[in-house]
Amino acid sequence: MNHKISLTLMSEMKKVVRELLDLSIDIKKRNTEVIPNSGYVAPTEFSRFFEGLGIYDFGSPHSVDVFCSQLDIPPHQREIILMYTQAIHDLAIDLGRMLAKSVGLASDLFKGWSCHLRINKYNFTPQTVGSTALRMHTDSGFLTILQDDENVSGLEFVDKSGAFVSIDPWPGTLLVNLGNIAKVWSNGRFCNVKHRVQCKEASIRVSIASFFLGPKEVEVEAPPELVDSENPRQFVPFTYEDYRKLRLSINLHAGEALQFVRTHP
Repeated sequence: MNHKISLTLMSEMKKVVRELLDLSIDIKKRNTEVIPNSGYVAPTEFSRFFEGLGIYDFGSPHSVDVFCSQLDIPPHQREIILMYTQAIHDLAIDLGRMLAKSVGLASDLFKGWSCHLRINKYNFTPQTVGSTALRMHTDSGFLTILQDDENVSGLEFVDKSGAFVSIDPWPGTLLVNLGNIAKVWSNGRFCNVKHRVQCKEASIRVSIASFFLGPKEVEVEAPPELVDSENPRQFVPFTYEDYRKLRLSINLHAGEALQFVRTHP
């Protein structure tokens, strides 16, 4: 709550998103990948009711412009997308400073990092009610900022007891959760949160997820200030790209891949 992104901009962005996801399949397929799964994701036999669009490196106005050109997005919608992505990026930089300060560091986290905006649509039907729309997972990157559907619920997080807890829609708010890179960077101080999406009603559910993944070329590792005799280094240094490839290769998505980069597996 109390973020700096106007409710009007959030509402306008959600309207644009719904219109983009209603475009024809042929147009949406123009949203090509920069890295695997960064472009258009079509429904499959394993996830028949999910599809999405993506903007990789959305902190760059050029990347946003390329996305808009791919889909022939008109000027007014382009302006809204650019304003929204810039606002989310600024918010993430602020959150990064706060997270660093919380562990005693002064750092502009996320500056120059890889980031990925994902526009999601779930076409829930009466036949899908009660099923899992997005399996339990942890986000691979550091931090996710989610503008969830303001009307249709479905997001669930795993609490400390291992139970799923439903996150009800709350208009005007943004949901922030931490992923696997946050756990590595903080040397285990931050928690990578397991979550999933359930189909709870026969309706269309739309969300906008902004992922801040990791440094583009520099290795991910805990700063020296977070490592001492009482808190030995838990993970070896690695690049986000190498970790992403590892996670995809073993097809385990709920944080299990971190065991392969521990200092003592």
